[in-house]
Amino acid sequence: MSAPSVRPVSEREARQVAEAAREQDWKKPSFAKELFLGRFRLDLIHPHPSPAVEDVRRGEEFLSKLRDFCETRIDSARIEREARIPDETIEGLKQLGALGMKIDTKYGGLGLTQVYYNKALALVGSASPAIGALLSAHQSIGVPQPLKLFGTQEQRDAFLPRCARTDISAFLLTEPDVGSDPARLGTLAVPDGDDYVLDGVKLWTTNGVVADLLVVMARVPRSEGHKGGITAFVVEAASEGVTVENRNAFMGLRGLENGVTRFHQVRVPAAQRIGPEGAGLKIALTTLNTGRLSLPAMCVGAGKWCLKIAREWSTVREQWGRPIARHEAVGSKIAFIAATTFALEAVVDLSSQMADEDRNDIRIEAALAKLYGSEMGWLMADELVQIRGGRGFETAASLAARGERAVPAEQILRDLRINRIFEGSSEIMHLLIAREAVDAHLSVAGDLIDPEKTLGEKAKAGARAGGFYARWLPKLVTGPGQLPRTYTEFHPPGHRDLSGHLRFAERSSRRLARSTFYAMSRWQGRLETKQGFLGRIVDIGAELFAISAACVRAEALRAEGDHGTEAYQLADAFCRQSRIRVEELFGRLWTNTDELDRKVVSSVMSGAYEWLERGVVDPSGEGPWIADATPGPSKAENVHRPIH
Repeated sequence: MSAPSVRPVSEREARQVAEAAREQDWKKPSFAKELFLGRFRLDLIHPHPSPAVEDVRRGEEFLSKLRDFCETRIDSARIEREARIPDETIEGLKQLGALGMKIDTKYGGLGLTQVYYNKALALVGSASPAIGALLSAHQSIGVPQPLKLFGTQEQRDAFLPRCARTDISAFLLTEPDVGSDPARLGTLAVPDGDDYVLDGVKLWTTNGVVADLLVVMARVPRSEGHKGGITAFVVEAASEGVTVENRNAFMGLRGLENGVTRFHQVRVPAAQRIGPEGAGLKIALTTLNTGRLSLPAMCVGAGKWCLKIAREWSTVREQWGRPIARHEAVGSKIAFIAATTFALEAVVDLSSQMADEDRNDIRIEAALAKLYGSEMGWLMADELVQIRGGRGFETAASLAARGERAVPAEQILRDLRINRIFEGSSEIMHLLIAREAVDAHLSVAGDLIDPEKTLGEKAKAGARAGGFYARWLPKLVTGPGQLPRTYTEFHPPGHRDLSGHLRFAERSSRRLARSTFYAMSRWQGRLETKQGFLGRIVDIGAELFAISAACVRAEALRAEGDHGTEAYQLADAFCRQSRIRVEELFGRLWTNTDELDRKVVSSVMSGAYEWLERGVVDPSGEGPWIADATPGPSKAENVHRPIH
C-alpha cells in the first residue's frame, strides 16, 4: 500500500496531536511546576532525598567494575579514528551487564536506580561519548523503557531478558521530513488480520545500524474496529522488508551507529503493539520524562572532564610570568566550569533521586535538566577549547604526533554539540516546557482565547478565571523571599551564606509568574507565537531550578560531612553567576529585538537581502534538501550488522 511520504496537516491539527499526547493530569506535586506559578516549594526538594543503602551498595559495586572496564577496555582514540565502536568492546559491555542497567533483576538486568544509571552514563560517556549514546538510546528510549511503562507481561517476558544481556534496541520516530511535528508522520501500519503491515522510512535511527529490536512509531489508518493514530510497535530488526539503507556520519559522536531504515511490507504481529492504537506519541513522551535525564547526566561527566583538563593545563601553562589560571580572563572561565559542573550535577542527581522515589511528578524537572545540561555542557566545552588556545583546536592525534599529551578538547566540543538537538532541540524544549508552565492558566482561561469556543463557553471560562486569579494574584505580591531571616539553615556557622540566593529564587519565582500572567493578558491567544518571550521565561525557570538544586545539594553534602565547605563555595559562586543571567533574562522579557527580528526574517525570506549573499561561492553538493521517503521496496544494500 502506498502513501505520500509526508502527510499534510494544518497548524491547528498539529497542535491538537501534540496536545493529545500530553499528560493532562498532575497527580503528584512538582517543584518546577510550582516554581513557574510563583510558589517556591522548597519543601519538595529539601532535605535532599537520599537513596536506599542497598541501592547505593549495588550501584557503587557496578560503578567500580565499569570504571575498570572504561580504563582498560575502551580505546576512545580508536573509536574516533575508525568511527566505530569495536565489536569486542560492545561484547564486553554485554558481559558486564551494561545493556541491562535499568532493567529489573527478574529479567536478567542489574536493576540500578535512576541515580546510578545516570552516574554510570556519566562515567562511560567520559571514556567514549559514542558508547554513552549507544547505552542511553538502548535503555532510555529504546525497547526496555516503554515496555517497562506500557508493555504487557508477555512482552516484558519475551523482550526484556534479551535487552538485558544480548540484544541492542533503537527508537524510530523521526522521518526525513518529520522531526518534532509528529502529526505529519508518514510511516503507515495497516492492520491485516492478526498483523500490521509497516511501510515507511525512518531517519537518524540511533543504534539502528546494529540494533536487534526496534521501537517504531507508525500511523495506523482509522477503519472499522481500529481507532487508528500514531502507534508504537516492537519490531525485529531482522524482519523481512527491514533495510538499513545508510550509516550516517556526523560532526561528532563518530562511533554512533545511526542510520536510515526503510520498512517495506514488514509484517508485525499485533501482539507486538505497545499499548493501544493512537497511544504511540503519549508513550514516547512519557518514556522521555525520565529518559531525558540520561543526556544531562553525560553532560555532567563532560563538565567534570573539562574541569580536570582546565585545572591541570592551567597550572603548567605560563604566560607573562605566571600560570594562566592566575590571569583573571582565564580564571573566570575556570570558575564558570567548576561552578556550573557542581550545579548541573545537583540538578541531575536531585531529579534522578526524585524519579527513583516517585513521589513527585518530574516531567518539567527532567525537561529543564535536558535543556540546561545541553546548553551549559556546550558552553563549558567551548570555554575549555578557549583555555587550551591553539591546542584546543588541534586534534588529540596531532598533539600526540608532535609529542604532547593527546587531549581531545576539540572532540568533546564536537561530541557535545548534538545534545542541543538530540531528544528534542533546545527550541522545542523551550516550547514544551513553556506549555507546561502555562498549563494552570490554560486550564482556567484557555477557552477565553480559543476562537472556536462559543460565547457561553467563554462566559463560563471567564467565571472560572476570575475565581482563580482572585485567589492566586494576591499571593504573588509578598513572600518569604522578602524576609531577611528565612532559609537560615543555609547559613551554618563557618560557611558561605546561601540563604540569600534562595530568597532571590523565591522572589524571582513570583516575579516570573507575574510576568507570565501579564504576557497572557497582553497577547492572549497570540502568546504561543511569542517564542522569544516564552524561551526566556523557561530559561529563567531553569536558572532558578539550578540555584535551588545547588543550594540543597551543598547543604546535603555539608550535613554528610562530605566536602561541605567546598560545596558551599561552589554553590555560592554558581548562584552569583546565575543571578546575573536571571536579571539579564528578566530585562530581555520586555526589552528585546523580537519584533524587529521578525521583520528582518520576512525580508530575508522574500529575497530582499539576496544582494548581501554576493561575493561567495557555495561548496554544497547537488541534490534535494530533503531526501525522498516515498514508501516502497529498498534499492540500497542493507548495511544492518547485528553484533553477536
